[in-house]
Amino acid sequence: MPSYNPPLRDMHFVIHELLGAVDELKQIPAYADLDADTVNAVLEEGGKFASKVLAPLNLTGDAQGCVLDKTTHEVKTPDGFKDAYKQYVENGWSALAADPEWGGQGMPMLVNQAVYEMLNSANQAWTMYPGLSHGAHAALEAHGTDEQKKLYLPKLTSGEWTGTMCLTEPHCGTDLGLLRTKAVPQADGTYKITGAKIFISAGEHDMADNIVHLVLARLPDAPEGSKGISLFAVPKFNVNADGSLGSRNGIYCGGLEHKMGIHGNATCQMVLEDAVGTLVGKPHRGLPAMFVMMNGARLGVGNQSLGLTQVAYENAVNYAKDRVQMRALSGPKRPDLAADPIIVHPDVRKMLLTARAYAEGARALIYFVAVELDKAHNHPDEAVRKASDDLVALLTPIVKAFITDNAYIATTHCQQVFGGHGYIHEWGMEQFVRDSRINMIYEGTNTVQSLDLLGRKVLGDGGAKLTAFGKIVGRFVKANADNEALQEFTKPLADLGQKVQAFTMEIGMKGMQNPDEVGAAAVDYLRVVGHLVFAYMFAQSAKIALEKQGDSDPFYKAKLSVARFYFAKLLPEVETAMITAKAGLKPLSELDEALF
Repeated sequence: MPSYNPPLRDMHFVIHELLGAVDELKQIPAYADLDADTVNAVLEEGGKFASKVLAPLNLTGDAQGCVLDKTTHEVKTPDGFKDAYKQYVENGWSALAADPEWGGQGMPMLVNQAVYEMLNSANQAWTMYPGLSHGAHAALEAHGTDEQKKLYLPKLTSGEWTGTMCLTEPHCGTDLGLLRTKAVPQADGTYKITGAKIFISAGEHDMADNIVHLVLARLPDAPEGSKGISLFAVPKFNVNADGSLGSRNGIYCGGLEHKMGIHGNATCQMVLEDAVGTLVGKPHRGLPAMFVMMNGARLGVGNQSLGLTQVAYENAVNYAKDRVQMRALSGPKRPDLAADPIIVHPDVRKMLLTARAYAEGARALIYFVAVELDKAHNHPDEAVRKASDDLVALLTPIVKAFITDNAYIATTHCQQVFGGHGYIHEWGMEQFVRDSRINMIYEGTNTVQSLDLLGRKVLGDGGAKLTAFGKIVGRFVKANADNEALQEFTKPLADLGQKVQAFTMEIGMKGMQNPDEVGAAAVDYLRVVGHLVFAYMFAQSAKIALEKQGDSDPFYKAKLSVARFYFAKLLPEVETAMITAKAGLKPLSELDEALF
């Protein structure tokens, strides 16, 4: 059975040393009393819950999966999931980052993201049940009526109820403009909603008393396309005026998807038959409201893949240190043993270091974005809020796509370290691979994220958001121009920054002549910009590690070694990605459709 040991030392490093997050967040009145000891204490307790309660359920949850009673439409989650959720709620984890107005503890998003990293490492399938509630909470808090907020937010905050988002339909996925679910106005101000949704994570389960579904549907007078979509709150059980549960609503699970991974999470086919719902936000303006939840979910999926990368790495390292096979090519390293531990072999070390670098880079980026998200929502200075919001918008598709792509690479490498045992269920590695592969699809495929980055976030505003990030990188490079020891990091970082500018302009000019050129370049483009962001994070980490070289803590020596590995072995991918992106549309389009 795989184990999990929360990487608290590196989490502390990113939060306190790399980001200086506590001082940054203390500028926000709501977090004025935040201190490092409190943050560390929360993470320590969160790590205990993750490693001791959730991790032991991951392997068995994958084997058991969820079971649907087709008569009652109720779903039973794997053994132990319900009890673990009860502990989660009783210990207040669901309320950690929620507004005190709704019963929350008011901690920063950063702290919640750090806790969720550990929960995802321990058991992604379980973590998705409460994880989706955060997005539902955010969407209702931003766009709900006062009545909806009072009705739903306290229960979502406490964890007594959970939330979902119902977008995808059998005939349409990303192209939501094609959806057919209908909402008919009623005399009492509610709506009767009829339709079908698929791929609804945590759409039905036995862990909470009620489930609040956020459902996209069309009103009778809706214009065609995405501009005719409205958003509705549709509870599993109708809620009485006093907040108690009433009759069973007309929304139920008609079937469970049999997926390649995350078997412990119920991915449901939801049927709506005159289900009672209330409008969230304005008519025909459902997508902007839902995007609050979707963008939160995209950051969450990136965090899921960080969690999987970390836990796969930990187990692969433990195995590589213990498993003996062959001798090192340069001669025996452990003559006391029949063979050397496989960690001495260069390619095994490359696989392990790839996973470690992608985990450390992802952690730095996700925590950085969490701080910016806290500032975007709560900072007293409007200019700071705007700048942070733009930065989050730029980086969200990178968090989702770059980190999930990397996680699949990393978990596959870690599986390979185990050799034949990596393909056996009991070792846990093949589960991490299967789970990580799904994350590349969730919340908008990674190709869609690439189109969003290049088409909307970069070219859509004339490169303003990317230029703003480039200035952040440029200031770091300039401030360290005289730091000779850091040149091995700042020189390639500065070089890549300049190349990205020219690269973006070239792709943009080709896109003006033919928009399909953007589609042909987008995936490669995201890989390039993703590496630019990671390189910036690793360069900053290397600076700190160099300054602490005299420190007796071997942590900094390791941090410097991982940064050097990243720059030497992983960052060069950008050269190939730019070449293939610049190759353009022609190699993709010259083959006649009939010849495929």
